[in-house]
Order: sequence, then C-alpha cells, then structure tokens
Amino acid sequence: MADFKRKPGESFESFLRRFKTGLKNNRILEVSRRKQHIEPKRTKRILKKRALIGLDLHKEREYLKKTGKLKEETRGRR
Repeated sequence: MADFKRKPGESFESFLRRFKTGLKNNRILEVSRRKQHIEPKRTKRILKKRALIGLDLHKEREYLKKTGKLKEETRGRR
C-alpha cells in the first residue's frame, strides 16, 4: 500500500495530481475494482443444468406460439 502525505507548502491540486498518478502507477485502484466484481466460476454441472432449463423454456414457448396462446414477438426496436 502506497503512503501519500502532503508535503509542506504543497498546494492541494499538486498533491491530488501526485496522489492520482501514484495510484495509477501502483495499480491499487485497478486491482480493487477488479476484485469488486468477481463472480465464482460455474461448474460443468451448473452450466449443463442451466442449458437444459433454457431448452425446456424454448420448447414451452414454441408450443404456446403454435397453439396461439402466446403472441409471436418480433425482435428489435418497437
């Protein structure tokens, strides 16, 4: 962790500029932002289960469209 202290007689603007470049050079901010949104890796079992659920939903939608119980939607802007 980098330590930033304001030098005697240094203006706040120059201190802020030095602080930002120090963070950028140390990659502290980059690493913390990357760790903020980490999601656990999905296992093969979970991926297969989600794929099967998606297939079932697709089949059900197609059946409802064919029987006229579901309006056919067009993709894109409305």
